[in-house]
Amino acid sequence: MLQVLACGVVVFPGLFFIFRRVLPSIFKQWTDADVVLVSERYWLATYFVIWYGVPYMTYDIYAMYLSHYYRFRVKGHEEYKEHSLTTVNSFVRREFLLVLHHIALLTILLPVTLFFRRDQGDYFIGCLFLTELSTPFVSLGKILIQLGLQDCWVHKANGGMVLLSFFLCRIALFPYMYWVYGRHYGIPIYGVPFHLTLSVNLGNLCILAPQVYWFVLLCRKGWRLYQRQRHATAAAGSQDSSPLPPPSTSLTDNQPKGDH
Repeated sequence: MLQVLACGVVVFPGLFFIFRRVLPSIFKQWTDADVVLVSERYWLATYFVIWYGVPYMTYDIYAMYLSHYYRFRVKGHEEYKEHSLTTVNSFVRREFLLVLHHIALLTILLPVTLFFRRDQGDYFIGCLFLTELSTPFVSLGKILIQLGLQDCWVHKANGGMVLLSFFLCRIALFPYMYWVYGRHYGIPIYGVPFHLTLSVNLGNLCILAPQVYWFVLLCRKGWRLYQRQRHATAAAGSQDSSPLPPPSTSLTDNQPKGDH
């Protein structure tokens, strides 16, 4: 078990720093912010065993901070010339919910999973792992933007997969696993919460709540992008169908008005 934990400590930070060194040589036009943003994401992390969770979440917080730091540094913010408590505080305030999510997983969910559930609830733990199935699509969307491919069909299709996978694996998953649990024990779905302990129900609720919030944000963003593209298409269509502009003054001064 300690060997697996040690591997987790090495693998994720190792991949992060390797990508940070390799990507600039491949994509020379990328800034430090672009490199860190791509380097911090590695979708296989969510498919490893539970002992990879602690090093993964710890490194991910650090990687997200670096992404935030370099993003504002390349924009020329004076306070981002070097790392400081100001930059850390700004990161925590801007990404408070994400930071809280990671800290809660480290300090509550993982210890409960490892030490306090007494080998019970394997079904729920397995279902909770599925919540990260949407992460590869979210990461791919950000990488496509970094590559300047945000207008291609792949990015649009990936956006649809983000919404679909996020809804199925992070929201619909919770009533589904209650339904399967009730079906297994022969109780209706509305009776499942009363069949489980209060801690299980509260834990699921605490995990579900931010997922609903993030899904609403994703839907709003998707709707804004759709409206923007729709207006751009309509504007381009109106320009294509508009009549030719009137002749210039130099050509019309000597023409009789009846010719117009």
